[in-house]
Amino acid sequence: MKTPIIRSIQQNDNPFIAQMIREVLVESGAPKIGTAYEDKTLDQMFETYLGERSQYFVLVENNKIIGSAGIAPLAEEKAEICELQKMYFSAEARGRGLGSEMMKVCLDFARTQNFTQCYLETLPYMKAAQKLYKKTGFIEINHRMGDTGHYSCDVWMLKKLD
Repeated sequence: MKTPIIRSIQQNDNPFIAQMIREVLVESGAPKIGTAYEDKTLDQMFETYLGERSQYFVLVENNKIIGSAGIAPLAEEKAEICELQKMYFSAEARGRGLGSEMMKVCLDFARTQNFTQCYLETLPYMKAAQKLYKKTGFIEINHRMGDTGHYSCDVWMLKKLD
């Protein structure tokens, strides 16, 4: 078994990422509307993250994508605020500390892009994810920020980047 690695997305990763994210959403009982499940970008993640100040990372183990997450400017918000986007891990990746590693990679990238705050949205029953976010310094806020299109996600969190 190879040690998991985190690397930048490659174009040929697109179908594997989309499949993994959709499987995780179905497994968790997430609604298919108002979440990442229906995002038009889900099938073209490489192309989506070619934008300025954006990067998407994949977690690979034994040549299989078992997790992913990205950073991009938060749409319709101040230029210094980014969003942690589409952070998902397959069952085989969970509970191994890999989420913390991915968070570090993503937030380090955000800092290199001169973002001062990082926003995220999640679903109320995704308690393990919320625990990780809080451990990483995110705090719950009482309002939505920007324009993510994920109207079914009603837990909003923000982290000040030092």
